[in-house]
Amino acid sequence: MKRDIGKEILRGLEEIAEWKQGKKALRTTELNLPKAADVKDIRDSLNLSQESFAGFLGVSLGTLRGWEQQRREPQGPARALLLVAAKQPRAVLAAFSAAAPSRARSRSARSSERSARKAAA
Repeated sequence: MKRDIGKEILRGLEEIAEWKQGKKALRTTELNLPKAADVKDIRDSLNLSQESFAGFLGVSLGTLRGWEQQRREPQGPARALLLVAAKQPRAVLAAFSAAAPSRARSRSARSSERSARKAAA
């Protein structure tokens, strides 16, 4: 069945008007996204070094350290990725392993990844 985006938008605007008039309660969802205080525990649970975890998250090592020392709070997509890392560590470890070039990984990095997979199991 083909969607009618125009009708969906108009229905959404009608719902907002009803909510403003007190005629309708809107459904809400609250997410508890990770904060700076959670970052070190998340990284430790994955058994990754600061350097590896920062690289995986796409942030500088200084930024990761700032979060772990609670001097700064993660923002935007980083918080979402931290949520995935906290709730679905196997998925993060699989992505981390798939993203790492096989020849460039050291023996200790492979060992750390195996340990992290065992810990997440």
